[in-house]
Amino acid sequence: MSKVDRRILKTQEALKKAVIELMSEKNFDDITIQDLSDRANVSRGTIYLHYMDKFDLLDKLIEEHIDELRKLCESACQLDFIEATLIFCEYFESHYSFFSLMLASKGAPYFRNRFLDFLIEEFRKEVDINGGKNQGLHEELIVRFVASAYVGVVEWWFMNDKPFPHDVLARQLGTLLERNI
Repeated sequence: MSKVDRRILKTQEALKKAVIELMSEKNFDDITIQDLSDRANVSRGTIYLHYMDKFDLLDKLIEEHIDELRKLCESACQLDFIEATLIFCEYFESHYSFFSLMLASKGAPYFRNRFLDFLIEEFRKEVDINGGKNQGLHEELIVRFVASAYVGVVEWWFMNDKPFPHDVLARQLGTLLERNI
């Protein structure tokens, strides 16, 4: 696997940072390539070397975070729900500007749907419908209920400017997951 040139990484990071900053100031639909160019201090042509358009840039940024969450899932699969949720909440905290924009704004419903789909995929691996408290319930209903609740709680946490620390969110959300899966 070839190593990516640092200049390319630096440019891509500047563009990702620029789109997040601009989205905090105005609706995504109102952001122009020129706005991105000015904020990232790169030429318009440079943007098109890396991305087809602003939608491609946002899509790549979203996919990058979903991929990171997927990697976290793989490393946390042997942990209990509280410990695993703490890892996720630490990631949410360290990428606060991205997640707060994506979950607390009406301008990026695509991310919320991608996040929900990701959680549905992951929780599907955890649901036990053959015994215990979920016996007789439909797997799809359980998975969608838990994933939707998870997204809703995390979304609420961001929309309310993190009313308590991420570790408190993780412990309580993890406890709720343990009780319901």
